[in-house]
Amino acid sequence: MTQHVLIIRLSAIGDVAMTVPVVFSAARLYPDVHFTVLSKPFARPFFDGLLPNVSFMGADVKGEYHGIHGLNRLYRRLMAKNFTAIADLHDVLRSKYLRTRFNFSFTDSCRVAHINKHRADKRRLCAFNDKVKQQLPTSFQNYSAVFAELGYPITLDFKSIFPDGGGDLSLLPESVGKSKPEGQEWIGIAPFAAHEWKVYPLEKMEEVIRILTDAHPSCRIFFFGGGQQEMDQFDEWCRKFPRCTNASAILGGLSRELILMSHLDVMLSMDSGNMHMAAITGIPVVSVWGATHPYAGFAPWGQPAGNMVQVDLPCRPCSVYGNKPCRRGDFACMRNISPETIVKVLERNINSKLID
Repeated sequence: MTQHVLIIRLSAIGDVAMTVPVVFSAARLYPDVHFTVLSKPFARPFFDGLLPNVSFMGADVKGEYHGIHGLNRLYRRLMAKNFTAIADLHDVLRSKYLRTRFNFSFTDSCRVAHINKHRADKRRLCAFNDKVKQQLPTSFQNYSAVFAELGYPITLDFKSIFPDGGGDLSLLPESVGKSKPEGQEWIGIAPFAAHEWKVYPLEKMEEVIRILTDAHPSCRIFFFGGGQQEMDQFDEWCRKFPRCTNASAILGGLSRELILMSHLDVMLSMDSGNMHMAAITGIPVVSVWGATHPYAGFAPWGQPAGNMVQVDLPCRPCSVYGNKPCRRGDFACMRNISPETIVKVLERNINSKLID
């Protein structure tokens, strides 16, 4: 019987991006097993063309498959695929419902396993009193453990969703560039995140941009983000700094953004989806951490600790996702990071890449 594994991760873009190194490693190690990723439709560019034995199924769980009736329709669609194993990498109500239906529908013909999110450990990590500040298992380790439970132990072996040399720049608009000029540094900046307590103050970010453009007259800076407020901010910076480009407004989609990211010398981001997206294109990613902390397990793939800019405060982290107000009231976790500190880490990565 052909082995066919269903991988469920119906979540935010960063969480789905973090499954890529694990799915790739599993598919490469088990070429005779077919792996199907079930996620929201936006995630298709992460998996299309990843490996021959990886496919993608999009499911709009807020539209076509909303509610119990929608999940039942989705389950019937999945049943037709004859999966032999279910890897629930999400462990929320929707994925729990789907995996429970699979459990009730089969005896020994379909194995089911789900992620351990170590929720109690995360609560202790973020506690105000009696905080236990230690590194928790990463999302990559947690995802890998699910595959091991299903009988597919893996060693993570992943570099990029693109071949050596990056994505095809000829697919990008002329205003971005069909090729990268010799000697020009391309720097990406994704200054926003889902929650404000993960965002470096914009006036300080503007100073980062000013220092970079003054110190690197040949550099080009690309902004990544979404939403009208973010687009307005990018346009304002582009007017102030001529060598800046609002990439997300021009590129018009995730596939092209990933291509451009793969050619950057370095990406600067918050603890955000763009951080994880850039990391799976195989480039250096400098991330700035405020209310959250890499100890919670969400550090980007393949990045050294020195690329994660943060200050050590007794209150950090105050939340796993950065969705709780600052307890101190002064946002010191971000405001105590100087623009010069961030620029120094960016330049170290740029210079290292030039030497390579």
